[in-house]
Amino acid sequence: MKLNEGWVPVALSSSIEAGTSAGAVVEGSEIVVWRDNSGHAHVWEDRCPHRGMRLSFGFVRGDHIACLYHGWQYDTAGQCRYIPAHPALDVPETIKVPIYRAREQYGIIWATTSADVPLLDIDASSGITPVRSLYVDRPVDEVKASFLADGMTLVADQVGRLIAGSDTLLLAFQSTASGKSAVHIVLLGSPDVNGGALQKHYAQWSETTRARLEEQTARVVEIA
Repeated sequence: MKLNEGWVPVALSSSIEAGTSAGAVVEGSEIVVWRDNSGHAHVWEDRCPHRGMRLSFGFVRGDHIACLYHGWQYDTAGQCRYIPAHPALDVPETIKVPIYRAREQYGIIWATTSADVPLLDIDASSGITPVRSLYVDRPVDEVKASFLADGMTLVADQVGRLIAGSDTLLLAFQSTASGKSAVHIVLLGSPDVNGGALQKHYAQWSETTRARLEEQTARVVEIA
């Protein structure tokens, strides 16, 4: 799914700490996911308007993110507020980074450019335990098909539910680039109950699953 088509999962909430940023890709479009020091998550185009440097290479200071190249600082609305080389300059309003709507739910950060598409509704009243984000060198549709063959059921186009014994996993699928995808995995239930050994178990299971998915791709290439 593209950012203009609905809510796209772009990162686990737990992977973006306050005052940090990370780069990501959605359908070939580079984005930066960052969290200000108040804890609010933001998703923008990953490009400083000045010289095109990736903002994900920069640093977060309070409620601003600054470009690594020349230190231009942008507020949470994407507006440039400070240029170190011209500290007294009243920065023109035209210097602004394209931003996306961002929301956190089910332990995942979601983004979209659509104003009217609702985010799916899942009962997560028992809590959420993060597992990990899985990056796979395989198209997202093939990754989803593999999990469906393992017993996953789709609750939305980009979200599946996988039940393993008494445990329930939510898998949120993100198409990153051609032939590549990400799966953001959380475990339904409080970290007080599911943290520790169980959380580690599913993180290891995820890595084994990634290796299996990519091995299947390698075999197809060999046969071809």
